Amino acid sequence: MTAENLNNTIIIKDDVPNKVNEIKNQPGKDILIFGSPAVSQLLMQHDLIDSYWIFVNPIILGKGVPLFTEMSNKIKLKFLKTKQFANGEFGLNYSVR
Repeated sequence: MTAENLNNTIIIKDDVPNKVNEIKNQPGKDILIFGSPAVSQLLMQHDLIDSYWIFVNPIILGKGVPLFTEMSNKIKLKFLKTKQFANGEFGLNYSVR
């Protein structure tokens, strides 16, 4: 199954910040970005993220793609809640102040 076949899914291939901003200004539910540090970093640079779910996995990796790179400004967060999953993973939810 490709993303094109999913309901309520919009695939953005270019001009990501402007297109996400257009979607944010429409009525509807939250926008979810999952597993894309590059897109997340781009949206952070354009101040387009309102809240973060940061997941802590019970796995130690020696390498990976960092989520927070090349950030020139500090983003202040407010802790909202946490969720623990059966696999030992924790989700930490923050809103942007």
